[in-house]
Amino acid sequence: MTTTSNTPWLAALLLASTSLLAPGARANDFASTRPEARVEYWQKRQATIQAQVADTASLRAVKLVFVGDSITDFWLLGDNPWIPGRMHGRRIWDESFGGAVPENLALNIGISGDRTEHLLFRILPKSQGGLGQLDTQALAPEFFVLMVGINNSYAPEVPVADSVFEGVVAVMRSLHARKPGTRLVLQSILPTSEPARDDAVVKPVNARLKALAKSPEFASFTTWLDLYPSFVGAQGRQDARLFVDGLHPNEAGYRVWRDRLVPALASAR
Repeated sequence: MTTTSNTPWLAALLLASTSLLAPGARANDFASTRPEARVEYWQKRQATIQAQVADTASLRAVKLVFVGDSITDFWLLGDNPWIPGRMHGRRIWDESFGGAVPENLALNIGISGDRTEHLLFRILPKSQGGLGQLDTQALAPEFFVLMVGINNSYAPEVPVADSVFEGVVAVMRSLHARKPGTRLVLQSILPTSEPARDDAVVKPVNARLKALAKSPEFASFTTWLDLYPSFVGAQGRQDARLFVDGLHPNEAGYRVWRDRLVPALASAR
């Protein structure tokens, strides 16, 4: 039998369990002891967005709608709720898109974990069975700011690059159908920490999206913003200094993104 005498880590854990309880604290002071229904992060985000798009008075001032998955969603996070100490884009968002600069006041409808098909469902009109997040006429933004597709490279359809590309195209068409007077800033997918994924999916999809933005179908209302070069190092691989992990930017990364996006918006106006 293993004993605490030859497992120092277990002894330390047992000591912590008895010594870290604050004087006077009771077991039911902890959330861990109280029944609570499980609500996933994406469900909370979806509920928040639904409330925001129902507030027609506030929507009239919105100039930008950020559209995407967690990489877009995490513009709104400061300290990471799952791994404290990892900072995302909230400070940068508040500086540039939170209303301090009225012409760039933004609504963010990114949701962590979304694939292109999930985003398509959210922006599908309610009359067609979707969530109708763009249904209200009060929301008439100048630009959609779009980045999506990387989640479709996990548990993927084959050929992967084709699936990712076609999913992004479907989102572009759906956005334009919902708000034909709104211009689109189509952003490249960011590099990951996996060179094989970048070479097989991210780079070829980005090349196809760049060409698509200049095609007759999209050129009149689409601006291409290639962020990929700003997020790689001298060797052409993901610059880890700009990410909290292999996928999501840190605060410095969101600052780089902002510094590329704001001039692109100004040029497109």
